[in-house]
Amino acid sequence: MSRSRAIAVDKLSEAEAREELEHLAAEILHHDRLYYTSDAPEISDAEYDELRRRNAAVEARFPELIRADSPSRRIGAAPSTGFAKVTHAVPMLSLENAFDEQDVRDFFAGIRNFFSRPADVARVAVDAIEVMTEPKIDGLSAAVRYEHGRLVLGATRGDGVTGEDVTANIRTLHSVPKQLAGKGWPDILEVRGEVYMEREGFFAVNAEREAAGEPLFANPRNVAAGSLRQLDPAVTSPQA
Repeated sequence: MSRSRAIAVDKLSEAEAREELEHLAAEILHHDRLYYTSDAPEISDAEYDELRRRNAAVEARFPELIRADSPSRRIGAAPSTGFAKVTHAVPMLSLENAFDEQDVRDFFAGIRNFFSRPADVARVAVDAIEVMTEPKIDGLSAAVRYEHGRLVLGATRGDGVTGEDVTANIRTLHSVPKQLAGKGWPDILEVRGEVYMEREGFFAVNAEREAAGEPLFANPRNVAAGSLRQLDPAVTSPQA
């Protein structure tokens, strides 16, 4: 940890903040590459989130010091050189985290401002903002493209603008239809989601690896991401 990292953000001098942002940019890039490209993270999600929060806090106090390579301007990591590149028609963005109640309140305030909706002071039903929540699935973000109902492309998020062409691997996943049933689909349809492994399958894979004397996987996300990004689609297949 750098000396400036031990200093509260509101106590940083401009020189210390500049040094801090330099270190954070390099450290977060290192962990992004391990997570997105090598599928081998070496710190927990909580530790990684803390690095991003620290970076955001320093940038908020010293906006004039925001770097061109700031993690706040980057999503994911550059795609691997082992796959053909795919440019997303619409960038694949990432989700923001909320760590406390104020973060959630700020989120709703931003939504109200965007739609020019009045504050919820009077609890007027007509102005209520309805939301839907669902559990977060920790997998590898991917997009599948259908043309005239037929699967033609599967791609990873990559850096948000350019991803990896993993169509052959996506085709091995039984839960992804190769042809959409029924009629009335748009000529071009893109579906985005997460490629993930359920815990039962994860435990089974690790049991097999343990029996074979092989190192165990750290979590289901690593297995799913590593499998999808195999150059040999046979390795990705659930039947492999």
